[in-house]
Amino acid sequence: MRLKTLHITQLFMFRQTAFGIAFSALVLASGLTSSPVPGHTTKKNSDHQPLSIGSSQVALSPTTTFKTTALEKSVFDQINRYRVSKGLSKLTLNANITRQARIHSQNMANGKVLFSHKGFEKRVNSVPIKYKSAAENVAFNQGYSDPASQAMTGWINSPGHLKNIKGKYNLTGIGVAANSEGEVYLTQIFISNK
Repeated sequence: MRLKTLHITQLFMFRQTAFGIAFSALVLASGLTSSPVPGHTTKKNSDHQPLSIGSSQVALSPTTTFKTTALEKSVFDQINRYRVSKGLSKLTLNANITRQARIHSQNMANGKVLFSHKGFEKRVNSVPIKYKSAAENVAFNQGYSDPASQAMTGWINSPGHLKNIKGKYNLTGIGVAANSEGEVYLTQIFISNK
């Protein structure tokens, strides 16, 4: 197992995990929060669309196959269970935010971009929602039968990621993608439009 963050790398057996966090617009590597962008407006009736974007199957090994949308739902459910357990309101899943999270995860899985938050502000500004603040958590793992729970465990145990999870956000989008090497990339974008 290899455990990796943007700042620290530890090597173990054959599994690997990496986490990234974004929550401050000034320091991309350690976090990213964005304020509203002048002229950025919300499309009517599009903020809370049900999520009905297609799913793909990913083979982690000859014996492990899963649907990426099932992993996205698992992350969403785990995040909301955690928030409720801490007395926080549940997040609402948003199709437009999820689309941007999926694109980022797919780009990392395909090697188009490095495992990072590069382009975070562009992703958030591509969502047709007027927002007050935004944040992003990313994770990477390989060799786990439940990549969603592995990412959640890492995020909960990381102060910066946890700050995003517990933040004053009301909307979220989650994207999961994997490549032929069985590397699973997870992106969660948080937005407050209240």
